[in-house]
Amino acid sequence: MLHNARIAETGKQRVVILGGGFAGIELAKSLKSLDVQVILIDKHNFHAFQPLLYQVATTGIEPSYIAQPFRELFDKQENLYFRMADALSVDTDQQVVETSIGLVRYDYLVVATGAETNFYNNEEITRKAISLKDIDDALTLRNTILSNFEKALQIDNEEQLNSLMDYVIVGGGPTGVELAGALCELRQHVFPKDYRELNFKNMDIHLIQSGPQLLKGMSEQASQKALEFLEEFGVKVWLNRRVKSYDGYTVTLDTGEKLITRTMVWAAGVVGAPIKGIRKESVLRGDRFQVNVYNQIVGYSNIFAIGDIAAMVTEENPHGHPMMAQPAIQQGRLLADNLKRLMEKKPLEAFKYHDQGSMATIGRNHAVADLKIFNKEYRTQGFLAWCIWIFIHLISIIGFKNQVTVFMSWMWSYFNFNQGIRLIMGDVKENEPVEEATEKKLV
Repeated sequence: MLHNARIAETGKQRVVILGGGFAGIELAKSLKSLDVQVILIDKHNFHAFQPLLYQVATTGIEPSYIAQPFRELFDKQENLYFRMADALSVDTDQQVVETSIGLVRYDYLVVATGAETNFYNNEEITRKAISLKDIDDALTLRNTILSNFEKALQIDNEEQLNSLMDYVIVGGGPTGVELAGALCELRQHVFPKDYRELNFKNMDIHLIQSGPQLLKGMSEQASQKALEFLEEFGVKVWLNRRVKSYDGYTVTLDTGEKLITRTMVWAAGVVGAPIKGIRKESVLRGDRFQVNVYNQIVGYSNIFAIGDIAAMVTEENPHGHPMMAQPAIQQGRLLADNLKRLMEKKPLEAFKYHDQGSMATIGRNHAVADLKIFNKEYRTQGFLAWCIWIFIHLISIIGFKNQVTVFMSWMWSYFNFNQGIRLIMGDVKENEPVEEATEKKLV
């Protein structure tokens, strides 16, 4: 029998939030003035700004620059209680959440557990590729990239050398495109100085996209311009290709083509991570909770889902809203208002997504942006889009100190052509030791 988690009862109604991503954080902040007890549960003790994980992975910024401890973030919010724990399941009859630290009672439950990397049930790729979903992933990728070049200095075999210096990125969305651009920056400005004995003309960066265009969801103009920028930087873009298998050394495409790399980065999409205990009828396609226009999970009046885990199916959005930060933030903000209305027995307000556009950066001075301002669409590419991208991401990072440190890091790198966080500290992804494969050949 699990014990109750040690969270004091305050005599007020409890709003339990599972997950401290964009949706959970926005909801928690917006409940500051409501006379309730807010309990935030997350498996980490910090919120990470995921859009900049690729910069941690490519030595641009420290992980602490994009992370904010929950206790610091909410240090002045007296009605909020944080617990670091894994949320395991929900008992909807008893209205309790089973966590790794015990049972937590709720009056209103909000599931904001976000999403996880979608490997499409390919166990081999799950084991051997590197995803880019959290700070641990970013640090593993950074360590692996740097470790690869340290090993490459000791290799005479050309094929083995290429396997260490070449990179394959799967997924042509913002993460894949931005990561490819950042690797090109390193190849051009940083690595040749650090590893003078290596010829970086031999470093190939491959970007594989299953569809006919990059940045699906953005305008055709942005997609085409992103492709042009990447090819200008020397990225080898493979459109209309799917990865069939990866054994840690050879990437096999569905066309039969093969690529050699010891490092494949998987950025080919995400899938929801629903918690156990919610009726199966409320789960859409097995991975996202189906919610109504008030973000109530279908079949429940006091259990909600917001952000990536929520699928609000409407005529405008037949597959739910895009699994991005803006819908999550807007849902969190409105749900706080609706919880107040619910407690006051007032009609709830339906959610309507205000699309503010999308953007992606492809290296120094190069970006694409599709913006929506006052219901008008604006599209720009190149230096102006890059400046807009920098501004939007800076103001979106939580914490003034983090905003300043990220800005200073960017300015230092921009004027000095140098990214200084090139430290190997922690895990390295090594599917097969180099010394055990010196005779391995590509078939």
